[in-house]
Amino acid sequence: MLYAILIHGSESAEATWEPDVEEDMLERHADLRDDLQAQGRLGAVLRFMPDAATTVRRAGDLHPLVTERPFANTAEQLMGLYVVECESVEEATHVAHRMAFETGVFEIRPISWYDPGGIPARIPQV
Repeated sequence: MLYAILIHGSESAEATWEPDVEEDMLERHADLRDDLQAQGRLGAVLRFMPDAATTVRRAGDLHPLVTERPFANTAEQLMGLYVVECESVEEATHVAHRMAFETGVFEIRPISWYDPGGIPARIPQV
């Protein structure tokens, strides 16, 4: 079964990380992606830009809805996601555990439909 692992965390806490903490996090994610890729179980992986770059629109609106951040009533922001193939939710939970960080909250959701599309991997220039 395919699962989306949605990564929530505190942007304000992340902004205070020392460079070695961020490097460790990125290295652990790279190792996880390498492992999942080697097993043929890795789908899309995304790291979102901060909430300040987000625009919210409601269905039928022609103009952006101007809101105060955060957009949901939560201390955590959606920071990224992984799509992984796992035999069970327990296995997907184990994958999420490998991503753990101090303010991390991981939402594991089964996927009912998935189209990988054709956009090649890249790091967009801001």
